[in-house]
Amino acid sequence: MYLLLGLFLSYLLGAIPVGILVARKYGHPDLTQKGSGNIGATNVARIVGKKAGIITLIGDITKGLLPVLFFSILIGTDTWQEQTIVALAGLSAFLGHIFSIFLKFKGGKGVATATGVFLGLCPLAVLVDIMVFSFVAWRWRYVSLASLSAALAMPVLMGLFSDKKVYILLAVVIAFLIFYRHKDNIKRLLAGREPTFK
Repeated sequence: MYLLLGLFLSYLLGAIPVGILVARKYGHPDLTQKGSGNIGATNVARIVGKKAGIITLIGDITKGLLPVLFFSILIGTDTWQEQTIVALAGLSAFLGHIFSIFLKFKGGKGVATATGVFLGLCPLAVLVDIMVFSFVAWRWRYVSLASLSAALAMPVLMGLFSDKKVYILLAVVIAFLIFYRHKDNIKRLLAGREPTFK
């Protein structure tokens, strides 16, 4: 009972549309009708400004990080059962972000929130993954391509830096969902119509 409540609260935390709230604060009432229509930090930065984008990024990362830290401290991560609960808390927050109850089960693409989840599970893997993201973004100027590359790399990095198989499985599931949420970006990348980030 308490576990289900905790997972539901993790979902609700993840479902908070930080990007929309930040955009409204800066005078943009409907972020979903501007730019790419996404509620994530990249679109906020494009439409509202870099400062608002950074605030959104921090907020979205925090949504993924807090449930993982809370459950890790509360129950520990020694056994596979405990690791599974921690992973489910992170997954719940991630699902809240991409399928937000506050946005009629629509939402963002989950990259920042996933970063927060894995930051709580394996900081070293996240550090290397940020390098992957940064290199791809710098080399090709596509945030979507960088996000997809980072999502693809995370299961490998978790395998290298973590001995917890549950977390590796979580990375695979989240990578699949990130690719699903980027399906339109993938089509535009293949067609050469994806906007670059300057």
